[in-house]
Amino acid sequence: MADWAAKRFWKEATVVPEADGFAVHLDGRPVRTPAKAPLIVPTQTFAELIATEWDAQEGKIDPETMPATRSANAAIDRVGQVHDEVVTMIAEYADSDLLCYRASYPKALIERQKAAWDPLLNWVADEFDAPLEPRVGVIHMPQSRSSLDRLHAQAAAMSAFELAAFHDLVSLSGSFVIGLAATRNTHPIEALWEISRVDEMFQSEQWGEDEEAAEEAAIKRASFLNAHKFFHAMQK
Repeated sequence: MADWAAKRFWKEATVVPEADGFAVHLDGRPVRTPAKAPLIVPTQTFAELIATEWDAQEGKIDPETMPATRSANAAIDRVGQVHDEVVTMIAEYADSDLLCYRASYPKALIERQKAAWDPLLNWVADEFDAPLEPRVGVIHMPQSRSSLDRLHAQAAAMSAFELAAFHDLVSLSGSFVIGLAATRNTHPIEALWEISRVDEMFQSEQWGEDEEAAEEAAIKRASFLNAHKFFHAMQK
Protein backbone atom coordinates (compact mmCIF):
# COMPACT_ATOMS: atom_id res chain seq x y z
CA MET A 1 0.00 0.00 0.00
CA ALA A 2 3.04 2.30 0.17
CA ASP A 3 2.63 3.11 -3.53
CA TRP A 4 -0.86 4.45 -2.84
CA ALA A 5 0.49 6.89 -0.23
CA ALA A 6 3.19 8.25 -2.55
CA LYS A 7 3.14 11.72 -4.06
CA ARG A 8 3.13 12.25 -7.79
CA PHE A 9 6.60 11.66 -9.17
CA TRP A 10 5.89 11.29 -12.89
CA LYS A 11 5.26 13.74 -15.70
CA GLU A 12 3.22 11.53 -18.03
CA ALA A 13 1.13 8.34 -17.94
CA THR A 14 1.17 6.37 -21.17
CA VAL A 15 -0.47 3.20 -22.49
CA VAL A 16 1.98 0.55 -23.67
CA PRO A 17 0.97 -2.58 -25.64
CA GLU A 18 2.00 -5.88 -24.04
CA ALA A 19 1.84 -9.44 -25.34
CA ASP A 20 -1.29 -10.16 -23.30
CA GLY A 21 -2.91 -6.73 -23.23
CA PHE A 22 -2.03 -3.14 -22.37
CA ALA A 23 -0.02 -1.69 -19.50
CA VAL A 24 0.17 1.82 -18.09
CA HIS A 25 3.61 3.35 -17.64
CA LEU A 26 4.56 6.39 -15.59
CA ASP A 27 7.51 7.99 -17.36
CA GLY A 28 8.41 4.55 -18.66
CA ARG A 29 7.92 2.71 -15.36
CA PRO A 30 5.10 0.12 -15.38
CA VAL A 31 2.31 0.52 -12.84
CA ARG A 32 1.80 -2.45 -10.54
CA THR A 33 -1.12 -3.50 -8.38
CA PRO A 34 -1.03 -3.29 -4.56
CA ALA A 35 0.01 -6.97 -4.60
CA LYS A 36 2.88 -5.99 -6.93
CA ALA A 37 1.49 -7.81 -9.97
CA PRO A 38 1.91 -6.11 -13.35
CA LEU A 39 -1.14 -3.97 -14.06
CA ILE A 40 -1.99 -5.26 -17.53
CA VAL A 41 -5.57 -4.98 -18.82
CA PRO A 42 -7.19 -6.60 -21.87
CA THR A 43 -8.07 -3.52 -23.95
CA GLN A 44 -6.53 -0.22 -24.90
CA THR A 45 -9.77 1.55 -24.02
CA PHE A 46 -9.62 0.42 -20.41
CA ALA A 47 -5.90 1.14 -20.17
CA GLU A 48 -6.55 4.68 -21.38
CA LEU A 49 -9.14 5.17 -18.62
CA ILE A 50 -6.52 4.12 -16.08
CA ALA A 51 -3.84 6.35 -17.59
CA THR A 52 -6.22 9.32 -17.48
CA GLU A 53 -6.72 8.76 -13.75
CA TRP A 54 -2.98 8.73 -13.09
CA ASP A 55 -2.49 11.87 -15.18
CA ALA A 56 -5.20 13.62 -13.15
CA GLN A 57 -3.42 13.07 -9.80
CA GLU A 58 -1.95 16.13 -8.14
CA GLY A 59 0.24 15.89 -5.09
CA LYS A 60 -0.62 12.83 -2.98
CA ILE A 61 -2.14 9.92 -4.89
CA ASP A 62 -5.80 9.51 -3.98
CA PRO A 63 -7.18 6.03 -4.86
CA GLU A 64 -10.74 7.25 -4.22
CA THR A 65 -10.45 9.31 -7.43
CA MET A 66 -9.18 6.31 -9.42
CA PRO A 67 -12.10 3.86 -9.86
CA ALA A 68 -10.76 2.30 -13.06
CA THR A 69 -7.42 1.60 -11.41
CA ARG A 70 -9.13 0.12 -8.37
CA SER A 71 -11.31 -2.09 -10.58
CA ALA A 72 -8.25 -3.38 -12.43
CA ASN A 73 -6.45 -4.03 -9.14
CA ALA A 74 -9.44 -5.99 -7.84
CA ALA A 75 -9.61 -8.07 -11.02
CA ILE A 76 -5.91 -8.94 -10.93
CA ASP A 77 -5.24 -9.29 -7.21
CA ARG A 78 -8.52 -10.81 -6.06
CA VAL A 79 -11.09 -11.88 -8.65
CA GLY A 80 -8.56 -13.58 -10.89
CA GLN A 81 -7.35 -15.68 -7.97
CA VAL A 82 -10.79 -16.92 -6.87
CA HIS A 83 -12.86 -16.62 -10.05
CA ASP A 84 -15.21 -19.53 -9.35
CA GLU A 85 -15.93 -18.37 -5.81
CA VAL A 86 -16.78 -14.86 -7.03
CA VAL A 87 -19.07 -16.29 -9.72
CA THR A 88 -20.94 -18.33 -7.11
CA MET A 89 -21.28 -15.34 -4.79
CA ILE A 90 -22.69 -13.12 -7.54
CA ALA A 91 -24.98 -15.82 -8.93
CA GLU A 92 -26.61 -16.15 -5.51
CA TYR A 93 -28.21 -12.75 -6.09
CA ALA A 94 -30.42 -14.33 -8.76
CA ASP A 95 -32.06 -16.56 -6.15
CA SER A 96 -33.13 -13.52 -4.12
CA ASP A 97 -33.28 -10.94 -6.89
CA LEU A 98 -34.65 -7.51 -6.01
CA LEU A 99 -37.06 -7.68 -8.95
CA CYS A 100 -38.80 -10.74 -7.54
CA TYR A 101 -39.80 -9.40 -4.13
CA ARG A 102 -42.94 -7.30 -4.37
CA ALA A 103 -44.92 -5.12 -2.01
CA SER A 104 -48.35 -6.19 -0.81
CA TYR A 105 -49.45 -2.54 -0.47
CA PRO A 106 -50.01 0.26 -1.32
CA LYS A 107 -51.49 -0.21 -4.76
CA ALA A 108 -49.44 2.61 -6.25
CA LEU A 109 -46.16 0.91 -5.28
CA ILE A 110 -47.38 -2.49 -6.48
CA GLU A 111 -48.18 -1.01 -9.89
CA ARG A 112 -44.90 0.89 -10.06
CA GLN A 113 -42.87 -2.25 -9.28
CA LYS A 114 -44.79 -4.25 -11.87
CA ALA A 115 -44.30 -1.62 -14.58
CA ALA A 116 -40.56 -1.26 -13.88
CA TRP A 117 -39.60 -4.82 -13.06
CA ASP A 118 -41.80 -7.18 -15.09
CA PRO A 119 -40.24 -6.22 -18.47
CA LEU A 120 -36.77 -7.16 -17.18
CA LEU A 121 -38.02 -10.48 -15.79
CA ASN A 122 -39.67 -11.16 -19.15
CA TRP A 123 -36.40 -10.30 -20.89
CA VAL A 124 -34.26 -12.66 -18.80
CA ALA A 125 -36.82 -15.44 -19.31
CA ASP A 126 -36.86 -14.97 -23.08
CA GLU A 127 -33.18 -14.24 -23.62
CA PHE A 128 -31.67 -16.90 -21.37
CA ASP A 129 -34.55 -19.33 -20.84
CA ALA A 130 -34.23 -18.43 -17.17
CA PRO A 131 -37.62 -17.42 -15.77
CA LEU A 132 -37.62 -15.99 -12.25
CA GLU A 133 -40.91 -15.90 -10.39
CA PRO A 134 -42.01 -12.79 -8.48
CA ARG A 135 -43.51 -13.21 -5.03
CA VAL A 136 -45.14 -10.94 -2.46
CA GLY A 137 -43.22 -10.18 0.71
CA VAL A 138 -39.61 -10.54 1.81
CA ILE A 139 -39.48 -14.19 2.89
CA HIS A 140 -37.05 -16.08 0.67
CA MET A 141 -38.54 -18.63 -1.73
CA PRO A 142 -36.03 -20.45 -3.97
CA GLN A 143 -36.15 -19.99 -7.72
CA SER A 144 -35.98 -22.90 -10.15
CA ARG A 145 -32.61 -24.67 -10.25
CA SER A 146 -32.54 -24.69 -14.05
CA SER A 147 -32.97 -20.92 -14.23
CA LEU A 148 -30.30 -20.33 -11.62
CA ASP A 149 -27.88 -22.65 -13.41
CA ARG A 150 -28.34 -20.78 -16.69
CA LEU A 151 -27.72 -17.44 -15.04
CA HIS A 152 -24.72 -18.85 -13.17
CA ALA A 153 -23.29 -19.85 -16.55
CA GLN A 154 -23.51 -16.25 -17.79
CA ALA A 155 -21.34 -15.04 -14.91
CA ALA A 156 -18.96 -18.00 -15.21
CA ALA A 157 -18.21 -17.07 -18.83
CA MET A 158 -16.90 -13.63 -17.86
CA SER A 159 -13.24 -12.77 -17.56
CA ALA A 160 -11.83 -11.61 -14.23
CA PHE A 161 -12.01 -8.00 -15.42
CA GLU A 162 -15.60 -8.32 -16.60
CA LEU A 163 -16.54 -10.13 -13.41
CA ALA A 164 -15.08 -7.38 -11.21
CA ALA A 165 -17.30 -4.83 -12.95
CA PHE A 166 -20.29 -7.18 -13.00
CA HIS A 167 -19.95 -7.72 -9.26
CA ASP A 168 -20.46 -4.00 -8.71
CA LEU A 169 -23.39 -3.81 -11.14
CA VAL A 170 -25.16 -6.62 -9.29
CA SER A 171 -24.30 -5.75 -5.68
CA LEU A 172 -25.06 -2.03 -6.04
CA SER A 173 -28.43 -2.64 -7.70
CA GLY A 174 -29.33 -5.69 -5.60
CA SER A 175 -30.28 -7.50 -8.78
CA PHE A 176 -28.50 -10.07 -10.92
CA VAL A 177 -31.03 -9.32 -13.66
CA ILE A 178 -30.36 -5.58 -13.65
CA GLY A 179 -26.61 -6.24 -13.67
CA LEU A 180 -26.96 -8.63 -16.59
CA ALA A 181 -29.16 -6.14 -18.45
CA ALA A 182 -26.45 -3.52 -17.96
CA THR A 183 -23.88 -5.79 -19.62
CA ARG A 184 -26.23 -6.18 -22.60
CA ASN A 185 -27.24 -2.50 -22.79
CA THR A 186 -30.95 -3.34 -22.79
CA HIS A 187 -31.69 0.11 -21.34
CA PRO A 188 -29.74 3.33 -20.84
CA ILE A 189 -27.63 2.75 -17.76
CA GLU A 190 -29.24 5.66 -15.89
CA ALA A 191 -32.65 4.04 -16.48
CA LEU A 192 -31.44 0.75 -15.03
CA TRP A 193 -30.24 2.56 -11.92
CA GLU A 194 -33.65 4.19 -11.54
CA ILE A 195 -35.30 0.77 -11.93
CA SER A 196 -33.23 -0.49 -9.02
CA ARG A 197 -34.42 2.46 -6.89
CA VAL A 198 -38.19 2.10 -7.32
CA ASP A 199 -38.83 1.38 -3.64
CA GLU A 200 -36.54 4.14 -2.36
CA MET A 201 -37.97 6.71 -4.75
CA PHE A 202 -41.52 5.83 -3.75
CA GLN A 203 -40.69 6.19 -0.05
CA SER A 204 -38.99 9.51 -0.71
CA GLU A 205 -42.10 10.79 -2.47
CA GLN A 206 -44.26 9.77 0.47
CA TRP A 207 -42.10 10.92 3.38
CA GLY A 208 -39.59 13.33 1.93
CA GLU A 209 -35.93 12.89 1.03
CA ASP A 210 -33.40 11.95 3.68
CA GLU A 211 -30.26 13.97 3.02
CA GLU A 212 -27.84 11.33 4.29
CA ALA A 213 -29.56 8.57 2.31
CA ALA A 214 -29.52 10.75 -0.81
CA GLU A 215 -25.77 11.32 -0.47
CA GLU A 216 -25.17 7.59 -0.09
CA ALA A 217 -27.38 6.87 -3.11
CA ALA A 218 -25.41 9.39 -5.19
CA ILE A 219 -22.14 7.61 -4.34
CA LYS A 220 -23.64 4.23 -5.25
CA ARG A 221 -25.05 5.63 -8.49
CA ALA A 222 -21.63 6.93 -9.55
CA SER A 223 -20.08 3.53 -8.79
CA PHE A 224 -22.83 1.77 -10.75
CA LEU A 225 -22.28 4.00 -13.79
CA ASN A 226 -18.52 3.47 -13.53
CA ALA A 227 -18.94 -0.31 -13.38
CA HIS A 228 -21.00 -0.18 -16.57
CA LYS A 229 -18.35 1.94 -18.28
CA PHE A 230 -15.57 -0.41 -17.19
CA PHE A 231 -17.43 -3.56 -18.27
CA HIS A 232 -17.96 -2.22 -21.76
CA ALA A 233 -14.41 -0.87 -21.95
CA MET A 234 -13.35 -4.54 -21.87
CA GLN A 235 -15.21 -5.14 -25.14
CA LYS A 236 -13.23 -2.63 -27.23
